[in-house]
Amino acid sequence: MSKPLQTKDAKPKEETTSQKKPLGNVNTNVMIVANTVVTIVILAIFMIIMYSLFDTMITNKISAFHSPDEQIEETEQIEDERGILLDLGDFILNLADINPRRYLKVNVAMELSKTQDEIEMLNTPQKASGGHGAAPADPMESIAAEMEQYKPAIRDAIISVMSNKTSDELSSATGKELAKEEIKEMVNTVFNGQREVMRVSFGQFIIQ
Repeated sequence: MSKPLQTKDAKPKEETTSQKKPLGNVNTNVMIVANTVVTIVILAIFMIIMYSLFDTMITNKISAFHSPDEQIEETEQIEDERGILLDLGDFILNLADINPRRYLKVNVAMELSKTQDEIEMLNTPQKASGGHGAAPADPMESIAAEMEQYKPAIRDAIISVMSNKTSDELSSATGKELAKEEIKEMVNTVFNGQREVMRVSFGQFIIQ
């Protein structure tokens, strides 16, 4: 009677031992995969850091090779791209509203392109006029004097555009931008292609 009992007790022990062995293999595989992933992530981060440092070093070296003449040319190019600022002052005018009547008070300024002669004149070193110690001629003074001659025609163009607008049209940002574009087109006809309106700006803008 004892032998059958020993046989029954032995089989479950063997099965339990055989079930535990695959678990050890699975845990080992998981650890290997986890270590591999961590290693790959660390290498990727290291490569990104090295690439950023290398790119910064190359950029600094390239910028160091720019000669002073090239830097001066870049500065002059930026100056050439800047226009002439013209402040046209305040406008107080009637809008197109009939019932009730509405009024607009607005300050208008614009940026005008330079002519090629003006660019050359501004980039050319000015010599002192007169005797020793005389102040050099300011090329911007002649440009400002020319702009004064155009101001009446420019103001008239602005009044023509704005007085044909209603308060509802000018109350929205889209309406203001449309008015600026119309002013640019009309003022460009005043200069007849000699220069171009680059930007129109509204300062104080009050509708009553």
